[in-house]
Amino acid sequence: MDTLSYKTKSANKETVQKEWFVVDATDQVLGRLSSQVAKVLRGKHKTMYTPHVDCGDKVIIINAEKIKLTGKKLTDKVYLRHTGYPGGQRATNPQKLMETHPERILEHAIKGMLPKNRLGDKLLKNLFVYVGSEHNQEAQKPKELKF
Repeated sequence: MDTLSYKTKSANKETVQKEWFVVDATDQVLGRLSSQVAKVLRGKHKTMYTPHVDCGDKVIIINAEKIKLTGKKLTDKVYLRHTGYPGGQRATNPQKLMETHPERILEHAIKGMLPKNRLGDKLLKNLFVYVGSEHNQEAQKPKELKF
């Protein structure tokens, strides 16, 4: 029996093959879309998934302003941040964020579903979120990803 054929192969940055995907966020629910995109960014849909390696694909999300939130989350959900100064806590809701920076809602949701370490920071750089249906990655010939 050839025992070499039973060795477990672990992915590394040289052996990983990255693909480009484009996702249309029109009328998609925020949490459901975010969890699917986080899975693709992490690489869990691949057979060569390795937890400590960036083996995920690159994802482009278009029409970020057309994302849907269920229930009263548009007005009742609160995003907190801190300026770093005493008394510098700032709060906003998705409705205000939609008016100014709608892409940040998706980025925030997906970032919360990735690891909270250096690998998570690397994975987040594989995400490109755009308002509108135009994006700058046409040269990479992204495939359409449906959920």
